[in-house]
Amino acid sequence: MPADAAKLVADGVQVTVELAEQRAFPIEEYAAAGCRVVPGDTWPDAAPEEYILGLKEPSPAAHELRHRHIFFGHAFKGQSGGQALLDRITAGEGTLLDLEALVDEGSRRVVAFGFWAGYVGAALAVLHQRGELWPPLRSMTRTELDGLLRAGGHGERALVVGALGRSGRGASAALTVAGADVTQWDVAETRQLDSEAVLGHDILVNAIFSTEPGEPILNHDALGRRDRTLTTVSDVTCDVTSACNRLPVNDTVTTWAAPARRLTDGPPPLDILAIDNLPSLVPRESSAAFSSELVPHLRVLGEQAPIWRRCEQQFCDALTRLGQMK
Repeated sequence: MPADAAKLVADGVQVTVELAEQRAFPIEEYAAAGCRVVPGDTWPDAAPEEYILGLKEPSPAAHELRHRHIFFGHAFKGQSGGQALLDRITAGEGTLLDLEALVDEGSRRVVAFGFWAGYVGAALAVLHQRGELWPPLRSMTRTELDGLLRAGGHGERALVVGALGRSGRGASAALTVAGADVTQWDVAETRQLDSEAVLGHDILVNAIFSTEPGEPILNHDALGRRDRTLTTVSDVTCDVTSACNRLPVNDTVTTWAAPARRLTDGPPPLDILAIDNLPSLVPRESSAAFSSELVPHLRVLGEQAPIWRRCEQQFCDALTRLGQMK
């Protein structure tokens, strides 16, 4: 956000911001903060020593990625499209400093959109359960979203798995605003899963961050259960193409235009929401929170700080591991 960009400028860092048709904060605020403003998709022309910061994989403006790129790559766990991304980077002899791999000395992630992903994912599940989710979805403020949640409270029974993580805490917060009856499970409760209890809730929110395969939370056998109460699932994690997917009933993401997908007509029916850019529905709040977490680490980016060395090592390890699997 502009206020955080101003901190970097004050440190003597040259910050360049590209023009874009859609943005949460006006480009004029970045210019006022001392940032250089350039046309969109001109990042390939940046000097080789510059860092390219974004959230998702860079556009096809250049196939070979020769810079040090900072974004969410989602490529280290064998995800679909991950190898193609790594091929772009190795072709350009660049580096991926994956924001998902930016961890402290205890291997805990230091920056994430998790809270807002969980918040929005749970909120959309409630609105869908009530028949009040009207696509296409649009960006809004938290105040607007909370107003929708409070407007029609029905005391839904909701289960959040991965409840102690960022996404889980966000999901629980939204469900509380909605007046739902919230059950929270984390590692202890999912070590030996109570499948009957899962099916006894109206809403399931998957907020588990997994780095290895585990017991499915919901399998295909459950879809045919006529005694199932569960009718709405929100897959916040969206590990849909990874071996770490804890919801094997889901193999694809959904979209703002079609946020819910029917898994089975039942009876009873079961729908799933699996939107992989949930924080974008509350862009100002999620951007401000993420920026405040990231900017302290950007301020030491050029100092070979341990956190960035660990991040780069994960990239090197992934290249070795996945290269051996090709």
